[in-house]
Formats: sequence, structure tokens, C-alpha cells
Amino acid sequence: MPIDLHVHSTASDGHSTPSEVVAEAAAAGLDTIALTDHDTTAGWAEAGAAAERLGVRLIPGVEISCQLGGISVHLLGYLLDPRDAALRRMWEATRASRERRARLIVEKLSADVPVTWEDVLEQTRHVTTIGRPHIADALVARGVVTSRDHAFATILRPGSPYYARYLAPDGIEAVRAVVGAGGVAVMAHPLARRRGRVVGDSAIADLVAVGMSGLEVDHRDQDDAERAHLRALAADLGLLTTGSSDYHGTGKQNRIGENTTTPQALEAIFERAGAAAADRNPLSGTS
Repeated sequence: MPIDLHVHSTASDGHSTPSEVVAEAAAAGLDTIALTDHDTTAGWAEAGAAAERLGVRLIPGVEISCQLGGISVHLLGYLLDPRDAALRRMWEATRASRERRARLIVEKLSADVPVTWEDVLEQTRHVTTIGRPHIADALVARGVVTSRDHAFATILRPGSPYYARYLAPDGIEAVRAVVGAGGVAVMAHPLARRRGRVVGDSAIADLVAVGMSGLEVDHRDQDDAERAHLRALAADLGLLTTGSSDYHGTGKQNRIGENTTTPQALEAIFERAGAAAADRNPLSGTS
């Protein structure tokens, strides 16, 4: 029963459509996946229809971009109500800020690199959430870099002269919003230091105090020592642990299903969400 609880589609920064992601999961032998696009549930309906057709169990989810003390934090929310007003306001504000930031980055880049905003828009068909990955795709198309990973390691990395920040909600607020919408909050790749600064254990405990339920432990950006630390922390704090691919399709090395979640952890997610969330129809996701 292979379970991958962190995959992305073209609704945000993946390269495969929601239905293609489900087909790729089925081809890889996965039984269950969670579609967790950034700050949107727009892919749920298409993915849900494909999942029903292909016999894959779809867990409706989202990855929420937030921050704690100026440090970027990503929060995975599962089985939440996409109609929740507080969540929708949060996502709309974040998506608008991401687009303003993307335009600013392109403006900076255009002084030195042959890339335009129109080049970025060519990479964003069917996209709800525009961000740095689409700039990376435009740079690949222009031959400036060889891949998304190359772009994020060089031109688009934090500290680059072309980098810019965006407005992200506070992590405490994000956890409360997920829980308030009947969902289960799990912190994505908490110790992925290669991506930038990470928060400490005390900050994670603060998120647990307002309702966070788990930590994503098995992730390619966390080594064995980091995973061991997270497992021990999860045991101390009474948290469930997950594993997943953070799959984005082509352009990144992550392979769908390369890390997986145990059936027991998935059952714990359903137990914490409650009966109403377990019965929620993923086809209702529209934001």
C-alpha cells in the first residue's frame, strides 16, 4: 500500500496536470497520493476524477507557504474544507504577493538576462499559483540554466542579487487556519537546510501547541541524521511522521513515490481530522 502524501501539479508549480500526476502515481505502483499544490486546491476536482477512474486513493491537500521569525516554513494541510473563508483569504493574499514578487525578480533579471514576464507566462498555463519555479522554467527555455534545480542553486537562490521576498502568513496563523477548517497540519521538510534557514525545535513545539499534528521526516532534502532527529522530536511531542516525494514532475530530480508514508500514519491523519473530513468529496476543491 505505497502512500505518497506530497505531490504537485500544474495548479501550482508542477509540470504534470492533476490527472497526469494521478496517472504517474498509478504507473509507479502507488496506492494513495495527496495532491498538495501551493496555496490552492484548484487541482482537486481533476485529480479526484482521475483517481476514481484509475483506482488511486486521493487525499485532498495543500501546501501552505508561511514563515516563523522571518524563516520560511511550509505546512501541509490534509482533509481540510476548501470553502473555509479564513483559508481562502490567506491563499489569495499569498498568491497575489507571489506574483508581485515574481514580477520584481523578472524585472531585476531582465537587466542582465534575456528573460521577460511574457516568457514566464508561457510557462504558467492552467496555473493558479505563480512563483519562482515558473521563472526557472523560463530561464531553462531561454538556455540560461539547465534545470529548475540549477536555477534555484544559482540565479534564484536566497542571497542572489535577483532574489526577492514575498508576504507569507505567520506559521501559527496557518496552523490555526488549517485546524479551523477541519484539517490536519503537518510540517513539510522541517530540516531541509539546503533550501535555506530552518526553524528550531522550540518553534516546532510552538506550532504543535496550536494544533500541528505531524512532521514530514522522510524527504530527499533531509539526511539520515536529520531524519533521526525529527523522529525523536516527533516522539517527544506526540506527533505522527510522514514520508513523501515532493514530486514536481520534470525539471526536478524528485521521483514520485521515492519516499512514502506508512498506512498507520495515514490512519492517524484520518483519525485526527474526524469523520466529516474523511467523508469530504475532493471534487469540491475550487480555490
